[in-house]
Order: sequence, then C-alpha cells, then structure tokens
Amino acid sequence: MAKTIGFYGTGNMGRAMIQGLIQSKLYEAKDIWIYDVYQPIVDSLVAELGVTPTENPDDLAKNSDTIIFAVKPYVLPNLLKELAPKLTKEQILISVAAGVTLATIEGVLSTGHKIVRVMPNTPALVGEGMSAVVYNQNISEEEQQAVLEIFSSFGKAQAVSENLIDAVVGVSGSAPAYVYMFIEALADGAVLEGMPRQQAYEFAAQTVLGSAKMVLETNQHPGALKDMVTSPGGTTIAAVKTLEDHGFRSAVMNAVHAAAERNKRLS
Repeated sequence: MAKTIGFYGTGNMGRAMIQGLIQSKLYEAKDIWIYDVYQPIVDSLVAELGVTPTENPDDLAKNSDTIIFAVKPYVLPNLLKELAPKLTKEQILISVAAGVTLATIEGVLSTGHKIVRVMPNTPALVGEGMSAVVYNQNISEEEQQAVLEIFSSFGKAQAVSENLIDAVVGVSGSAPAYVYMFIEALADGAVLEGMPRQQAYEFAAQTVLGSAKMVLETNQHPGALKDMVTSPGGTTIAAVKTLEDHGFRSAVMNAVHAAAERNKRLS
C-alpha cells in the first residue's frame, strides 16, 4: 500500500515542500493530498503537479498517513480542534506554524499523538531550505528518519531540542532577511564604484552563494576561509578592519539575539 501525505495549506512553503517531495520521488504525486481555503491555489497545484485535491478537510485527515499543517499560527489550534475526531494516534502530525509549541499542540489533541514541530526557512522555495525538526516522545527512530527525509527533499534538515528553536529562528528562520540586506549593501557599494545595478546584484549574490558553499563543502572554520582571502597589507584586510570598526560582528549577533527574543515572546 502506498504511503500518503496530506497538506493543510498550500502557500509558498507548502508548494515548496510538495515540489521537493515529488522531485525527490519520496511520494507519488497522486499520494499527496492537499486542502486550502483558497481554491485557485489548489487548482494550480493540481494542474501543475498532479496532486490529489479535496474540498473537505476531513477527507484529507482520513486519507493521509502523515499530515503537514502549513497554516498561520493563529489558524492551527482551531483547525486541530475541528479535526481532532479524525486524527489518529498512528498518524504523524507535523506543524510548520511558527511559535506553536509541542505542548500547545498536545494540549489541543493529546500527549498520545505523534507530533513533530518544524521550523523551515524560505530558501526552501529554491530547494535550499534549512529546517529544524523537533519530535515529541511518540515518534520512533524510523519515523524520525522519515520526517528528516521529507524536509531534506528541499534542502537540509536537522533534529534539535525544542529549547533551541528560538536560536534557530535567529540564525536560520529570520536570517535570510539579513543575508538579502548584506547582498543589497554589497551591490550598493559596487554601484558606488560605477558598476551597473543588475550586474552588481549578480556579483554580490553569487559571491555569497559561493562563500556559503565553501563553508559547507570544505568543512573548514569560517575564520580559516577568511584568512585565505586576507593577504598582509591587502585590500581584504582593509575592508575587514572597516567592518570591525563599525561593529559588523556585534550587529549580526545582536540581530540573531533580537529575533530569538521576539520568538520567545510570540511563543
């Protein structure tokens, strides 16, 4: 019997996950059930990917071995209350709703349900997401690996303890915004030096992409990679000094801390 997975919510993140599952061949398109209150999104996904739609949320719950709740945080508790009679303790229930804790979900359902909390980020839209995964006590080791496979289909995924979710928000969930600001600033600097705007964006973005790949693929400390570029008395060390003079590292650390603190309050 084919394994099935259902999605409540098919916005940008839901679409990214569905595309990843199909491209990685983890699931057949027909075995992916989708429900969304906005029918044009459902129609688009059915036409493009061949997934199975339903207009009845109860049907999705009854036909899915694994369910992903890709809805807004304020929607999730009421949705779970409505679906509770249809959700079994054999199903794996995965929430990607920011700020909604395992305890909150268990409070709506029960401590006997198999519940997973995941914090993905928007680069999932281009297959380069980073997802933090938290399991409750009912998820077996085999099921944990299955969940990691799902979220690795559109990037990378790692299991973390729930008390690290605030740090994850700061370093991964919110961090794409900091990186985009850095790319924009790099490009502005190049434009100041006479480079055309679109060309400056491409140089800046590719440099950030390549640098990140160096960290991931060489497994060298970022400081060591920085030292490789930083010649004595050269252009790079002059730029690094300017960044340090203006509190570059401290500003980034404070940004991560601010995002983490805000997530604590929202949770």
